[in-house]
Amino acid sequence: MPELAPKPPFSWKVRVYWEDTDAGGVVYHAGYLRFMERARSEWMRALGVDQMAFKQATGLAFMVRDMQIDFLKPALLDDELSVTVEVKERRAASILFAQSITKNDGSCLVRASVRVACVDLQRMRPAPIPADLIAQPASQDNPGR
Repeated sequence: MPELAPKPPFSWKVRVYWEDTDAGGVVYHAGYLRFMERARSEWMRALGVDQMAFKQATGLAFMVRDMQIDFLKPALLDDELSVTVEVKERRAASILFAQSITKNDGSCLVRASVRVACVDLQRMRPAPIPADLIAQPASQDNPGR
């Protein structure tokens, strides 16, 4: 049986505007966090998840629990960037993402590992992610791997 090719990470394009930069025209470090957050939101939208409807129906939302970022190169005013989202691990109440931000020429500017927790907003406690919301990554489909 032929092996299936791995699914490419979700990718979202963003342009750097004045509001994203510091006085030197370089993206301010917190701007990269916004780009990654928006890409994760767009990834969920592409999966058909309406986050507001999800929150209203379940009382649940996703919050960043942990983030490790490696800033490799700066992005500059007017750069067009690609922000990727890839599920690396799905636990009962959290998801670990690998994210990157690259320029059109393929150079990687930022690499990040982001863990988001599913939280019961009323209790502000971790809660199980509904089983049908987000599938396991392919590498976790087979428990024998």
